[in-house]
Amino acid sequence: MLHSLPVGEYTGRVGQREEGFEFIYPSNWVGDETLLYRAAGKAESQRLLDPPPLSGRRRNVNEPVVAFGPPGSTGELNVSVIVSPVAPDFSIEAFGEANEVGEAVVRTITKSGRQPNIKGSLIEASVREDKMSKNVKYYELEYRVESPTFQRHNIAVCCAYKGKLFTLNAQAPESAWPKLKSDFYNISNSFGLIDT
Repeated sequence: MLHSLPVGEYTGRVGQREEGFEFIYPSNWVGDETLLYRAAGKAESQRLLDPPPLSGRRRNVNEPVVAFGPPGSTGELNVSVIVSPVAPDFSIEAFGEANEVGEAVVRTITKSGRQPNIKGSLIEASVREDKMSKNVKYYELEYRVESPTFQRHNIAVCCAYKGKLFTLNAQAPESAWPKLKSDFYNISNSFGLIDT
C-alpha cells in the first residue's frame, strides 16, 4: 500500500510497504506511468485463479519499484528506487570508504557498454548512520554523467539491509541542477528504511 502525506512543498511517500523504504519528493511530481501500469497488471495477475509460473521469476532487478518526476517530462528529471536481492550478509562497507564506493558506482555506469563515450565524475561521497537504529549505513553519492548527447547530475543513496540492496537515484539535466540542487538534497536526506 502507498501512503502520501504533504510536507510543505513535498509529499511524504512510503514506497511499497513490503519493500521497506520511504522518501519525500516535490508535491507537483507524479508517478511513472509505466511502473503504475506494470503494478496494476501485477495486481490483476495475482487475482487470477491460475497458479503462478513455475519459474518464480521476479521482475528485473535493475527496474525501479517506484519512480516520480514532473508531469509530461521525458524521464531525464526524476527520482527512482531500485530494490535488488543480495546475499543476507552483503555489506557495502566491504567495498571500502564512501569515496571508493562512489568511484566504483561511477565506473560501473560509465563502463556499462549501453552507450559509447559516456564519462562520469564523482563530486562528493559521504556516509550517514541509520535514524532507526537498524545499524545501516547510507552511502550518499553525488556525481555527473555525460556523453555527446546528454549531461546529467545525480544524487544516489545506497544501503543494504536483510538481503536487499536499496538504491535511490535522483537525476536532472546538468543545466537544471542549480535550480534543483536543494530539492535533490531534501529527497536524498529523507530516504530511509522503515519497518515492514
